[in-house]
Formats: sequence, C-alpha cells, structure tokens
Amino acid sequence: MKRVFEKEFFGKKLVVETGEIAKQADGAVFVRLNDTVVLSTACCSDEPKEGDFFPLTVTYEEKQYAIGRIPGGFLRREGRPGEHATLTARLIDRPIRPMFSDGFRNEVQIINTVMSVDLDSTPEMTAMFGSSLALGISDIPFDGPIAGVYVGRVNGKLIINPTVEEREISDLNLAVAGTKDAINMVEAGANELSEDEMLDAIMFGHEAIKALCEFEEEIIREVGKPKREIQLYTPDQAIVDDIYGRIYERMVKAISIFDKLERQNAIDALKNEIIEDYDNREYKKEKEHKAMMLMVNDILEGMVANEVRRLITEEKIRPDGRKIDEIRPLDAQVDLLPRVHGSAMFTRGQTQVISTCTLGIKEDEQILESLSPEDSKRWMHHYNFPPFSVGEIGRTGTPGRREIGHGALGERALSYVLPSEEEFPYTIRCVAEVCESNGSSSQASICASCMALMAAGVPIKRMVSGIAMGLITSGPLDGNHPYTILTDIQGLEDHFGDMDFKVAGTEVGVTALQMDIKIKGVTREILHDALMQAHKARAEIREVMSKAISEPRKELSKYAPKFVSFFIDKDKIREVIGTGGKVINEIIEQCNNVKIDIDDEGKVSIYHTDAEMLLKAKEIILNIARVVEIGEEFTGTVTRVEDFGAFVSLYGDKEGLCHVSKLSNGYVKSAHDVVRVGETLKVKVIGIDEKGKISVSHKEYEPKGENQGKNGEVVEEKKKRSFFKK
Repeated sequence: MKRVFEKEFFGKKLVVETGEIAKQADGAVFVRLNDTVVLSTACCSDEPKEGDFFPLTVTYEEKQYAIGRIPGGFLRREGRPGEHATLTARLIDRPIRPMFSDGFRNEVQIINTVMSVDLDSTPEMTAMFGSSLALGISDIPFDGPIAGVYVGRVNGKLIINPTVEEREISDLNLAVAGTKDAINMVEAGANELSEDEMLDAIMFGHEAIKALCEFEEEIIREVGKPKREIQLYTPDQAIVDDIYGRIYERMVKAISIFDKLERQNAIDALKNEIIEDYDNREYKKEKEHKAMMLMVNDILEGMVANEVRRLITEEKIRPDGRKIDEIRPLDAQVDLLPRVHGSAMFTRGQTQVISTCTLGIKEDEQILESLSPEDSKRWMHHYNFPPFSVGEIGRTGTPGRREIGHGALGERALSYVLPSEEEFPYTIRCVAEVCESNGSSSQASICASCMALMAAGVPIKRMVSGIAMGLITSGPLDGNHPYTILTDIQGLEDHFGDMDFKVAGTEVGVTALQMDIKIKGVTREILHDALMQAHKARAEIREVMSKAISEPRKELSKYAPKFVSFFIDKDKIREVIGTGGKVINEIIEQCNNVKIDIDDEGKVSIYHTDAEMLLKAKEIILNIARVVEIGEEFTGTVTRVEDFGAFVSLYGDKEGLCHVSKLSNGYVKSAHDVVRVGETLKVKVIGIDEKGKISVSHKEYEPKGENQGKNGEVVEEKKKRSFFKK
C-alpha cells in the first residue's frame, strides 16, 4: 500500500513515497526534494558471510537522463561510476557504517538511483536521507536513523543546502552527517575559515540533521517492519582465554616496538605461532576448519587493538613512544625530479610522499560528465597508493575508492590558495605518489603537493599543511569515561582507533576537513579539542616546509610552457582559425608547434617553452585580427607594381593598393615610372571595401611642386622624382 509523507525543509518540499516502488527490496523509498528524485533501496543477505569485516556496499548511480542528457561513448550507456558518484557513495557509506552492531556479518547493499535532478536540491544528501530511511523501514537491524546536509556561508550567513548560485559565492562547502544526538561524519572545504567558524558551521548543520532524523523516525513508526533476528558474530570465550594466556605478555612488548616493520614482524611472529597451532589441529569438516581460522585471526586482531587502546587511554603511551600531541620526525625537500615542472617530497615518520606538478594549456582541462553543475576543471590532484608503500604485493592500475577520495581531499584543500585563471591561465595537475605509508598519507600528499606547486612557480596565496588527528575512547562519551585525542596518528592508531579527523589549512585558517568515526558520534567538545590540537601541529609542519621552499618561485621551469594572452575582436576569430582550421594550423607549424587556445569571447592564450615563438605567434594573430581604420598610416614595402598602381605590404599578409593617381600630387602615367618592387613607401589608408580590400594613398606625403597648377595638373614636363628610397 502506497504511503506518502511530506515535510517542508528549509524552503524546499521533501516528499517520501513508499509501498509502491521496488516492493521486493527489504526497504525502499522514493524520495523527492523539489524536482530531485532518488530511489533508495536496501537489501540484506539471510546468512552471514565468511570474513572478519562487515560487508556493506553503498552505490550512488547517476543516470544521465536525470538531467536530460544522453551519455557519451560508443554504446551511449552509463559506464563505470565517475569520480563524483564514487565520492558521493563514500560520503553516504561513512555515516551509515558505524550504525551497525559489532559482529554484524550479513551482507548489506544500498543502491541509490538518481532519476531526476534539480541542481538546487541536492541529490547527494537526498540519497543519504533515502539510504538511512530505506534501512530504517526495513527489517534490517540498524541503529539509525542518520541524515546529512550541506552547509554554505554567504556574506557571513550560514545556509542549509545552498543553491548552485549560492555555492558559487560561498566561502564554505561543508557536508555534515550524524544522528539526532551526535555528529559522525564531516567533509569540508573552506576559504581559510577559523577553527571556531568551522565548528559553528558543523553544529549549525547538526540542528538541521535533527529535524531530518525526527522526520525519519515518524515514517519508521508508521510503516517500519519489525527487525529480523541477526546472529552477531562473537568469538568462543574458551579460545579467547587460551590465546590470551599464551601470548598476551609478549604481545604487549611487541606492540611497543618503535619501527613499523620491526613491530609488525614481531606481532606477526606471535600471530603465526597461534595460527600454526590451530591450523594443524584436526577438524571434522573443512567448513569448521575455515571458521576456526577466521575466529583465531579475529581474536588476535582484537588483542592488538585492545592493548593499543589500553596503553593510550590508561597509560598515555603510544606504540612508538610519542606524546599524545607530538608529531613524528619531519623532512621536506624540493626539486627531486629535473625534468618535471615542479617536484617535492614530504616525509613524516614512516609516511613519505613525492608529488609532482605539471602545467598545461586550457585544452588539458578535465572534462566532467556527471550530474554536478561543473562540466570541466583546470585543477586536478591525483593520489596513488602502490602496494610497495606498505611492503606488500597487491593490485596496481585503476584507482580505487580510497585513492579517488584522498585525491579529492587534497584537491579541495589546495584549491582555495590557487590563483585564478585570469592570473595564471594554466591547467594544473599534481600527482602524489605514496612511497611509504604508516598513517596519514593523504595529509602528507597535501604538504608535498603544496611544495610542488611552489617549486613549479604557481603563485599560490599561502602555504597549506595538513595533519590527521585520532581519538581513542574507553567507553561511552558520557563524561565518565576518559578519551584521548592524538596528533599525527600512525597506522595502528588509525586502524584500531575511533576517529580519523584530517585537518588542512594555512596560517590564516582551515581549507579542508574530513572526519570518519567508528563510534556512533562525537561531541562538540571533542571536535573543538581536535581542531585546536591540529592548529598547533599544522604550524609546526609549515615551519619545516618553509625551510625547503619559503615562497612560490618567480620563474617557471624551462620545461614548462610559457604563455601570453590577449584579446581579439570576436568577429575575427573565424579568420584566425580559418576554414577547417587551416590558418591556425599554419601558425602552429610556423611557430614550432605552439599551442593556441581561443575562447568564445576572443581571449587568445598561446603556450610554448620558447618565448620567441610565443611572440611570433602573437604577432601573426594580431595581424590577422587587426581592424584597419581609415586615416591609419603605414610604412610598407612595395610587393608588386602594375601600370594602374602599386601594392604595398601594410602588416602581416595584408596589402593595400596605391592607385597611380594617389602616388603623387602631379600626373603619373604609369606606376612603373616612379616605383619599383622592394622599395618602401609611406601611405595612408583612404578606403576599405565590403570585401576588406584596402586602398591607400602616398600623395599626402609628397609636397606640391612649383610646376603644378591649383588642381595638380602638370604645367611643364614632369621631372623624375626620387621620393622612394631603398
């Protein structure tokens, strides 16, 4: 039976329909926010899957028909998800995942199909709302609801789910999600806002989230199914006691080893001792054997996690012996790679990233085919995480969700300090190669890429540094259980901790935030403390970066394309390009393969590594596009002589005809009598016909002779004049 629920939400109509569409899914809702329509479905397997993790999959499927577009490509079908769809799926996954109980092993799949898009009514947050509600009304055990909103800030005023126009002028792009009680996901870009301003915006968003969660609860009460019984995974206590009794003391010592690889080898040796014992025991069935090995691995992993958490919260001891607010040893270098346009390396402990910067022309911009307002971008930040960076063998090639997400975070963090296209008309790409990783490689990539930009001569406003903060709790955040905020988390602390809170920014303010948590939410107090601790750490990092390179270079690399830009009359664009590109291709060939961009407004940008070729191409284009005016004067070379007159080069390949009657104030029978090819002649433009042919005159520069009459007729035989010079 179809049910419809409606709510006014910050000036937009939010409508939920259920009971009519996708009825065979465990939970399905058809959500409308004004003209944006998303179908969100949730399904759960009947049996748990083998493995030691919760198999949750969230997809966000952008259909091109949603904005009245036919997909590109040969097949004219939607292909693999683009970056925007991948990042949105991650955005939805992150606040939903912590809301399932520990030990949940049944596979859950959430599919969001974007079927109609009103760009002013966010499809991303509509899909997040629908995902939570589909789970909420289903029989799948879920500790929600959750919801999310975008927060913008225009002229100092905070706005929920800003329109496209508002986003263009907003100095904040914040996505925040959570339950009605706490925040559990933050993703933000900001134009150097202070920590307090960021915190106010997050809490402002939370107030709107509360209203959405209450609306979900209302719908769940009306149409929600009773939750099914799910057997949560728990290890056998007898086996737990056996393993702890045999290796616990030695494991504590192994966890305290400073070096990552040495520590991991010691931990692995202890794990292997237990795994080998249980693996060699006799089992009635292979399934029983496999289940036992999964349980043993889970117990061993839990042992390491519990000890890391205990040491930090109770004894304030980190695995590598650092203080809770201490950063690992730092190092920064530039110019590692001689032929790239800019390069830098940033090292923090056992995390190391080499970043390169490449400058390109406008045609190098990335073309976007998504349901977002942007159709291209000139700034790209890519992040690569090869398996050797953690000493492993693994898949290489196409970037995964994690690599796309980390690349986008760096792109956002650095975007606020880049020069405008008018100031610096280049397409800019940074590529961060993770060479070694032990936590927070995404923030190391921001530091390395910032220095690479400066080394390449990109005139960024200010230096950006980033740091990852962690959280270890000892129980509910009710004031009775201590928690610890960590600066510069390493791999173990990230893996076994409760929060990964990445903060990037300049000395002025924050440019990017990203928070993921494994608990159900964090308080304002925790967010404030983490931001303040990060502020101090970012300053320390910038100090080290400044010793390697303190400001952007004034000159570009000799291998980088130089540029010159200017405007021509829009009506002349066609002449510069020529039929089928004939003219512009000839210019490119004459000027040693310069690259030329001409936009619809007549802006011409020319790129080449050789400045001489730039100026040559510019002169040719200006000559083609030049608009000649009557009365304009030229000194040109005579290119051809006929009885009726002389052709004089004016500029470029433009010529003017000086008729025989305009060569002198006196009578001239034939132009051959007074002018020769190769001589120079000063002329004035006296006419331009409808085909653009130019008429010129020289006689204005010839003094009247004493043998001429008042009308210029010859009174006595003309003497040969010599007003030409070679």
